[in-house]
This record gives sequence, C-alpha cells and structure tokens, in this order.
Amino acid sequence: MKSTCLLAICLGISSLLPAQPAGKVIEQLDIHSSFLGRNVHYAVYLPADYETSQRAYPAVYLLHGYTDDHTGWLQFGEINYFADKAIAEGTISPMIIIMPDADTSWYINSFDGREKYEDFFIKEFIPAMEKAFRIKAEKQFRAVAGLSMGGYGTLIYAMKYPDYFAAAAPLSSGVFTDDEIMNMRDEDWNRMLAPLYGGKGLKGKARLTKGWYDNSVLSIIEKKSADELKQVRYWIDCGDDDFLAKGNAYLHIALKEKNVPHEYRVRDGSHGWVYWRSGITDALAFISKSFRR
Repeated sequence: MKSTCLLAICLGISSLLPAQPAGKVIEQLDIHSSFLGRNVHYAVYLPADYETSQRAYPAVYLLHGYTDDHTGWLQFGEINYFADKAIAEGTISPMIIIMPDADTSWYINSFDGREKYEDFFIKEFIPAMEKAFRIKAEKQFRAVAGLSMGGYGTLIYAMKYPDYFAAAAPLSSGVFTDDEIMNMRDEDWNRMLAPLYGGKGLKGKARLTKGWYDNSVLSIIEKKSADELKQVRYWIDCGDDDFLAKGNAYLHIALKEKNVPHEYRVRDGSHGWVYWRSGITDALAFISKSFRR
C-alpha cells in the first residue's frame, strides 16, 4: 500500500513539472543553386526560444551520410530530441542546426566539374542561411559536423576553409588511406568514388589521381602547416568495430604527428545510428565550448 501511494505521489509531482522546451523543426526548405543548376533541400532545427527572442544564434551545419538525405539526422538521429535535452540541461548553448541534402556528392567538387557541391556549400549555402535565419555570421559561432560521408565533408570543409569554422566534429568519417583506395573493390570504386576522383574502370595506383590527392583528408593534413590545422578544434569519434576505424586511426596519428590538438574517441560500436545517436550530444557539447567566450 505504501509503495502504491508513493508511486501515485511521484506521478502527481511529475505531472506538475514543466515539459522540456521543444525546438522547432522545419523538415524541408529549398534553395536554388546556380553552381548545381538545381534546387537543394535542407532541414533546420531552431532552439525553443528562437521565436520569442531577438538575439542571433551560433550555427552547426550537420551533414548526412551516403545514400541518406537532409532528413536523416531528424528521422533516424532524432537530433531535435537530443538538442532539446542538451539545451534544457545546459550541456550545450542554444544553437541553430542546419541539415542540407548532398545526395551522394561527398560534399566536394567532382574532378570533371560536373558536380560543384563544395562551391555551392561555401559560396551559396552558408551566406543564404545567414540571411534567412538569425545566425551569428562569424567564424567563432560557426561549426560543422556529420557522419560517414558527412564526417568526410566535415573534415574537408574544416581543413580547406579554416577561416570559416571554429570547430568540427566528424563521426565515423569516411577517411581512406591510399592503400584502401588502391585495393577497394571495383564495384565500390565505380559506384561511389569514381565520379568524384577520376572516372570508372581505374585500378590500383591509377586511382591515386590529382582529384584524389586534392580531396584526400590525409593528403591535405600532410600538405597543411600545423598552424593552419590548429585554427579549428576537432572532435573525432569512430567505433572500434567500424569498417572506417583504420582511416580514423590514421587521421588521429596524422594530426598527432603535427602536434595539432584534437579529441579522439574510440567507443564500443559499429557503423550505425545506435552509435551516432549515442555520440552526438558529446560532439555538440564539444562544439558548444567553442561558441562560448
């Protein structure tokens, strides 16, 4: 009887507690790109107090993985729930999260100029977002994060454009060594990477094209000075059973050899949403520290 009464009292008290403030999600908006010659979909998360305040907010560009789209982080990643909870608990500062659709572009310009997603993202998308929403349009309040293909895009943007981003948080990022590219199965190369780096049918060392080296994360680190790389704060997270673990380990070693400060996490898990959902709050918390003065 006592336990029943206690349960009833607890339920009664919990019903009086205020509900967790919920941010606003806009699942599909469109922007026309002159670089791509088409409309690009994107989704946006606005913090709970966005419509009642007048202030500007920091922004995180959150990138999806291969074969996914701009709704992936909402539908499977439940990013709005994790952001609401983290903001309510004070783990992260209120922020705007923007999720563009990149199709299977890997967020870069292709070697043949047919796809210019990188130009679109840097020259059109970011400026448009900073006009459409109350965003603090400064490096200190801008960050990029993503998973798998989006983790690769995160690294590409942070390393190529360090003046744009305060922090980068790639999860299970698509980082490959030269050996992995040379030994990749023909069907994977032809379907996934050939359109980016050098065309179908290439084998072995022939795949190590200029397009590859211009966009190889490990090659970019080798070419960049430590001072350039240190302009961005990095949070790197990859599961111990992930098929991309090797590339992420080499990423960690490459940065460490240049004495570039970064956080490197290897947790129990593989390449999937269970892993990414369990890691996104820590990634956003790391990013949020970059936003705070």
